[in-house]
Amino acid sequence: MIQTGEALPHATLYEFFDSEQNGCAIGPNALDVQQLAAGKRLVIFGLPGAFTPTCSAKHVPGYLEHYAAFQAKGIDEIWCVSVNDAFVMGAWGRDQHTSGKVRMMADGSAEFTRLAGLEQDLSARGMGLRSQRYAMVVDDGVVKALFVEAPGKFEVSAAAAVLSTL
Repeated sequence: MIQTGEALPHATLYEFFDSEQNGCAIGPNALDVQQLAAGKRLVIFGLPGAFTPTCSAKHVPGYLEHYAAFQAKGIDEIWCVSVNDAFVMGAWGRDQHTSGKVRMMADGSAEFTRLAGLEQDLSARGMGLRSQRYAMVVDDGVVKALFVEAPGKFEVSAAAAVLSTL
């Protein structure tokens, strides 16, 4: 598992754009994690799946609710990473009204999740390989703090909990 002080893995995440922006086309766009994180202070939170109960009712809404407070603490961007494709993450972002606040980053093949050592096997629940629930604070591509939930819990990766550590 990735540790505090380590660089984010060399991986590609995908983001769906409804309109052309910042040189990115409409639809899914491949983004290099290292390049995207360079020079920025980020909060990245990962969760088992788009449209799942805790993720939709608590995890994403908490980061939306505390968006201004994160900005006030010097966070440049908030990323939500899930092992779903960019089309699903785009639809979930529209449903959750994340535009301009939380970037919905697709890790469809679990490349980022596996390289960070944050995967879990939920095959017994019909979900296959997924992400653990976590949050991390990243500065210029280096993990400064990591909060990984115990199985079935939603405490340390919640927006309010992460915000209290900044």
